[in-house]
Amino acid sequence: MFVQIFSTGGTIDKLYFDALSEYQIGESMAGELLDQARVGFNYAIESLIKKDSLELNDADRELIHARVAACPAHHILITHGTDTMTVTAAALADIQDKVIVLTGAMQPARFRDSDALFNLGLAVGALNLCQPGIYIAMSGKVFPADQVTKNRLAGRFEGV
Repeated sequence: MFVQIFSTGGTIDKLYFDALSEYQIGESMAGELLDQARVGFNYAIESLIKKDSLELNDADRELIHARVAACPAHHILITHGTDTMTVTAAALADIQDKVIVLTGAMQPARFRDSDALFNLGLAVGALNLCQPGIYIAMSGKVFPADQVTKNRLAGRFEGV
């Protein structure tokens, strides 16, 4: 299996600088996390955008759509901020014949208590098992992208 990974920023790639939560989006953490996991598949990572998902706009989503649609790979993993992950997933809904999985983290991958590695592993598992379509892999579950919402209070994704 070959996986094309597109990173768009979000909490998974954040770097924090001080106690006031000053941050910037760093380089994609996906490669480092996959190296730690000693995965047995080939992948490539392309950074499309380095933004918090609340800052993504229609032009950003058009770029994501264009790169995913033009990509020859059948398995696409998108690392994304959690606040608007479902909006981006909806923007990809017309792409056929690919397994597209979006994932992210509630805590930056650079934090010891991050859920990033777990979510990334879940997303890779989904790429292996799911039929073509758009999915969100978060909180220990794989959801069809149009059947999930983020419960901000509970800090997890839930089916609708």
